[in-house]
Amino acid sequence: MTGGKQAATGAMIGLALGDALGFPTEFNTLAMIEAKSGPWRGMELPRPAFVTDDTQMTLAFGRALRTGAERGRLTPLRLLRPLREEFVEWWRSPENNRAPGRTCLIACQLLSLPDRIWQQASQIGSKGCGANMRVAPAGLVPGLDEPTRAGIAQFQAALTHGHPTSLAASDLTAYTVRVLAEGVRPAEIPALLRGYVAANRSVYRHDWLGDLWAYSHDPTPTHFIERGWDECADALDRLDAALRERDEEADPCLVTGAGWVAEEALATALLCFLLFPEEPLTALRRAAYSSGDSDSLACLTGAFAGAYLGADAWPAPWAERIEYGAELRALGGLWDAGAGAEVGAGDGRIG
Repeated sequence: MTGGKQAATGAMIGLALGDALGFPTEFNTLAMIEAKSGPWRGMELPRPAFVTDDTQMTLAFGRALRTGAERGRLTPLRLLRPLREEFVEWWRSPENNRAPGRTCLIACQLLSLPDRIWQQASQIGSKGCGANMRVAPAGLVPGLDEPTRAGIAQFQAALTHGHPTSLAASDLTAYTVRVLAEGVRPAEIPALLRGYVAANRSVYRHDWLGDLWAYSHDPTPTHFIERGWDECADALDRLDAALRERDEEADPCLVTGAGWVAEEALATALLCFLLFPEEPLTALRRAAYSSGDSDSLACLTGAFAGAYLGADAWPAPWAERIEYGAELRALGGLWDAGAGAEVGAGDGRIG
């Protein structure tokens, strides 16, 4: 899937570059960003190029996928333990000092309790972007059939962010990364996402999610998951409107949202990428130079751009000094080489 252009490596480096570029501008107004960075098209990667919890948790997820694949087919039972352990290790790490999200901190603390089933740790009311900011590896592991990739994307989200919109947005994000890595043209993405929403709107993935839905106020699992897909469909409406206007100089958060919540993060990051699909650094700069959750927006934008254009998208003076660069390249190289392809549809239920 990804070998020729090294799409997995490109996506992993790209998301970290976006994360590092947006780290200093998060929580800043546009006026504040302009004062420190000048015009948006001239933004430079900070020195040193530190990343945030976005990249740290992406790596945690990637390591869990690697561990699970080494043990056989990627099923819920095989992935749960390494994923839970990686998230808890991230929560305990002294490096977890990059303004991590409250939902992730609470959920990972609860996951550290051995007698707590994961559904009891999941924050069922949270649809923050902390789940889809880290989901790119689900779209990069080779050999996954569509139900397995979707299940993995939603499952990793559900361990911390149990809101159905978080699940749907993470699934859509992983799907977008996957099809871009496979060579789909960017202009085709909005229509493909519409079709994906329609096909999956009423699909509750019991094998991966167990009884998560029962922790909400919804009367049925179908009602639960449809809420999430419908909110993502509304976000895609706003994306379509922004693409029709195509204002490259405007704050990308004005139409598609600031990105603090999952569906807005997906839509606004897609907007930045689709405005500049052949100009990856311009796309990153547009996302980072915004009034919203700039590091997560640029992180997702970088994943999309890197999956589409490959490892050569990123200039060496940037790529060579990104924090965690060796591990990002190791995971990306593993998937570009075709490792991790022994998979199957989830055949071990997580109750």
